[in-house]
Amino acid sequence: MKNRIVIVLVFLFAACQISFAQTITEAGKTPVSGISQERIAMLDAMLEEAMKKDQVPGMVAMVVKDGKIVYHSAKGFSDVESGKAMEKNSIFRIASQTKAITSTAVMMLWEEGKFRLDDPISKYIPEFKNPQVLNTFRYGDTTYSTKPSSKEITIRHLLTHTSGLGYGVIDGDERMKMIYHKAGVMDLFTTENITIGESVKRLAKLPLHHEPGAKFTYSEGLDVLGYLIEVVSGMPFDQFLKTRLFDPMGMNDTRFYLNDAQAPRLVTVHTRKDNKWVSYPVTFYDPAYPKTGAKAFFSGGAGLSSTTEDYAKFLQMYLNGGIYNGKRILSPITIQTIMSNQVGDLLGDGGKDYGLAFGIVDQKGVQTGGIGSLGTFDWGGYFNTQYFADPQTGIIGLIFKQTSGAGNGDETSWKFRQMVFTLIE
Repeated sequence: MKNRIVIVLVFLFAACQISFAQTITEAGKTPVSGISQERIAMLDAMLEEAMKKDQVPGMVAMVVKDGKIVYHSAKGFSDVESGKAMEKNSIFRIASQTKAITSTAVMMLWEEGKFRLDDPISKYIPEFKNPQVLNTFRYGDTTYSTKPSSKEITIRHLLTHTSGLGYGVIDGDERMKMIYHKAGVMDLFTTENITIGESVKRLAKLPLHHEPGAKFTYSEGLDVLGYLIEVVSGMPFDQFLKTRLFDPMGMNDTRFYLNDAQAPRLVTVHTRKDNKWVSYPVTFYDPAYPKTGAKAFFSGGAGLSSTTEDYAKFLQMYLNGGIYNGKRILSPITIQTIMSNQVGDLLGDGGKDYGLAFGIVDQKGVQTGGIGSLGTFDWGGYFNTQYFADPQTGIIGLIFKQTSGAGNGDETSWKFRQMVFTLIE
């Protein structure tokens, strides 16, 4: 309880400070007060050393303090085969970093009184009525039996990964992988001609891992909420995000699919083969999905691509108490709700809670060290992108890479975060 009170006070303070960071801006030649330039150099040297050791093919790293960019560096290659250099405005597939943006859009509609968080999702997507929980499963023919759930799935369950839904091809339960695949449920992103509405309605017919609210199970719940946004707003999900969130905040490079001008800036997904960096092949997904194919599937859980600067704007809006560039996106009171622990002890005692959009550092996390102050919020993406933002210090850190199945001793993510917090004087 004490942790929750402190986190609320942290965001109340941030809400009172909105004048200091209306937008993300370059620091210029004058060093930002409270940041050690000597330690900025140490941070850069660490990343340079990782590049020399070939731990990653390329990266973009950014640090923001009180709305000022104090470090922004592009290193290595955007595409190894062609020798194309990484640029500060390179575009990355941000995968699960999409989730916080979808959650924010949900809460924008919630603020308009469109629904309650504890409304059953079946009120808006009837196919979810009378959910069933997986009971028995036969591996030979993938047939299964179910038992009725005693609870309906709510919007809050979907936001907090406690709905009991699974995640298909990346699910930890092999049975669910087989069930989802057989049903034709789309995972993550695709070049195929299918809509989120079509996929979500297939998903609604499938069994749950467990009763809603019983466990934290990472899921496709945010894809369901992307479709909820379409149902409630009457707009295609991509257009809702563009008109209500991205355009007002100047997030012009954050999209599900890239136009002809943006496509050349998309970073190649790399993996290791014969001790070299090579392009990741087509597997259960096509890595070219943001710029090719049907461009019809708007995955609320994993579909967006973005830049470090665009995503920093999104995080700064939260540090500003819900306002950016003079435009109110969320109420400070709504942000308090988003940043409160919504899952109790379902995540265990690992140093983090989970709110309605982010992982949140708790007191044990502070004591562990290296991940930020109480209330620091974070998440990452499947293709090796990470971010964190600390409302107590006004620090934002982002480190974006594009690798999959590489395992080349890359330690830059934890080192970057640990060292960013040592920059503060």
